Amino acid sequence: MLAKRPPMGWNSWNTFGHDINEKLIMETADAMVEKGYLEAGYEYLVIDDCWSEMERDENGRLVPDHEKFPHGMKAVADYVHSKGLKFGMYSCAGVRTCAGYPSSYDHEYVDAQTFAEWGVDFLKYDFCNFPESGNCKSRYLRMSMALKASGREILFSACNWGVQEPWKWMDSIGVHMYRSTGDINDSYQSFKDIAVSQIPNLCMSGSGCFNDPDMLVVGMYGKGNVGFGGCTDEEYRTHFALWCLFGVPLMMGGDIRNLNDVSRDLLLNKELISIDQDEECRAPYLAGQSGNDHYFFVRHLSNNEFVLAYFNFSDKAGMTYHYSGAFEDIGIPYGSGYGLELTDVFTGEKLGVKRDYFVPQVEAHGCQMFKGKLVRV
Repeated sequence: MLAKRPPMGWNSWNTFGHDINEKLIMETADAMVEKGYLEAGYEYLVIDDCWSEMERDENGRLVPDHEKFPHGMKAVADYVHSKGLKFGMYSCAGVRTCAGYPSSYDHEYVDAQTFAEWGVDFLKYDFCNFPESGNCKSRYLRMSMALKASGREILFSACNWGVQEPWKWMDSIGVHMYRSTGDINDSYQSFKDIAVSQIPNLCMSGSGCFNDPDMLVVGMYGKGNVGFGGCTDEEYRTHFALWCLFGVPLMMGGDIRNLNDVSRDLLLNKELISIDQDEECRAPYLAGQSGNDHYFFVRHLSNNEFVLAYFNFSDKAGMTYHYSGAFEDIGIPYGSGYGLELTDVFTGEKLGVKRDYFVPQVEAHGCQMFKGKLVRV
């Protein structure tokens, strides 16, 4: 089964944009293995827009840019596969891609066959330059069927930015992950706004088809194709914690060949990844909210474990918030005779069994996350 759990990998767009080539892709494949990302679960290496020539060939086929990919895309795919990774590429539902290259509108079946012949395992499918007379749902359905007819298992990543409320229909047409928002950029405001916008849709995601709030910007620090000033280490921690809590695809966007130790350690955090990849694939629910800045989530995991996650989105520097979460509100009243044995997800500190309530402190732009085991007391 494709996408039994949230897909994990790396995509070229956030850092490199149009500045891609086979050397970069091969070096990134090497880094994904040598630096531990593949072992941690990041298995897809995806080339985004700007990889092709500006015209199709005489047979109507897409052609890789001869200067960027002189050995052809099959050779790149073979190299990626030789590292134990899976290979992903990009196209678009419109008549041209977002950067103006040939796209797949009315070419769905021939393009799907081309991708299959090259050894593609993942297709990101964008929504730029879509004809006004076109039908969004039918075009994504057509590419879904074309991929299934290609003879190769190809994960379908639909990127229509939330047009026509895709959380209501993408699962039904065979998509494995779908973009629910506009593009992310490397700023705290961007990932915060995306996260808050998707709270009502968290339950529209699960095994086989996942809501995709866009790629990670962890470790970019304002550099690259979507740099908007960058984030602090604390903000990147909040960003990654949100995506893992939500149980969504984890597609890295930084230059993983050169990430610093702080960013690398965050992206390889086993506890956070285990939450994202929990086998039950249950979405969290909003258990408490104070104003527009303070959010308390609970997520049910397998094996009678739970995540308690607290986020302080206040922009007031130094503004520490003391959460007052009653366990009554999450189904564990004091009279039940049960409590939660809590462990700090980030530090591993054992906090013992908590009953009735729990009051963590969270700094502005920060978060606290705890795993809880349901125990009788």
